[in-house]
Amino acid sequence: MEKLKFKLVIAYDGTAYQGWQVQKIGTGVQEKIETVLARYFPSSPQLHSSSRTDTGVHALGMVAHFEVPRAEVKIPVARLAIALNAFLPDDIRVLEATRTAADFHARFDAGGKQYRYFIWNHHAMNPLLIGRAWHVPRKLDPAKMRAAAKLFVGKHDFKSFAANHPYEMESTVRTLFRCDVKKSGKMFTITIEGDGFLYKMCRGIAGTLVQLGYGRFTMAEVKAMFAKTNRCAAGMSAPAHGLVLWKVFYRRSQKSKSKGRHKTSPRSRRLDTGS
Repeated sequence: MEKLKFKLVIAYDGTAYQGWQVQKIGTGVQEKIETVLARYFPSSPQLHSSSRTDTGVHALGMVAHFEVPRAEVKIPVARLAIALNAFLPDDIRVLEATRTAADFHARFDAGGKQYRYFIWNHHAMNPLLIGRAWHVPRKLDPAKMRAAAKLFVGKHDFKSFAANHPYEMESTVRTLFRCDVKKSGKMFTITIEGDGFLYKMCRGIAGTLVQLGYGRFTMAEVKAMFAKTNRCAAGMSAPAHGLVLWKVFYRRSQKSKSKGRHKTSPRSRRLDTGS
């Protein structure tokens, strides 16, 4: 039976959800979308995502795919996103829905991901940013935070910055292509981009940079945290609500990757979560 594969780009406010994945307790974003897919496709397709996000974390560029028998496809591709959004709650939106190559995989083919963490640095919280940014009333030093952010770029063991995972990880080494801090008025934005992320790794990095920013740590202390490979050695985990999965990168074209895609290294097959 011939099947067609579709790629979705999804945005959501994670406040009301227990993360992306289908949950035994609580509701995941994936469950909401799969319920709507079942309205249009009798085979009730399962979504395969590029990553997962933790409880309360948001997304602007989550990527997922699903496939269904050709005979079930009655909706024009150009109207698929509109059709799905018609039955999704307002805090979940399908931004794009397109046909994709038969061998495309949202997770295995992802070359990297970008997360952004937002911080409101003022004695009074901006009420329009509640649930969207971490309120840090203590004065932060952006120059020190920018300098420390550079320490995270490159290939490192990030065990000190990640929460303990329910199962033992094959490796806690990851490569970050970018980690920088920008300040616009009272808003700080930490952008973290890499080939993969450990459990709550982005929040561990953000929390450590904030604590350095108000004098809790020195540059030398942050540098030493990597070698200790112990979560207790690094800074706090920043709250979930300031984190957004911003985008997922697919560096190779779908045509060029058709040979030997399943030779992908074990690391690239992990379902990472930096949330």
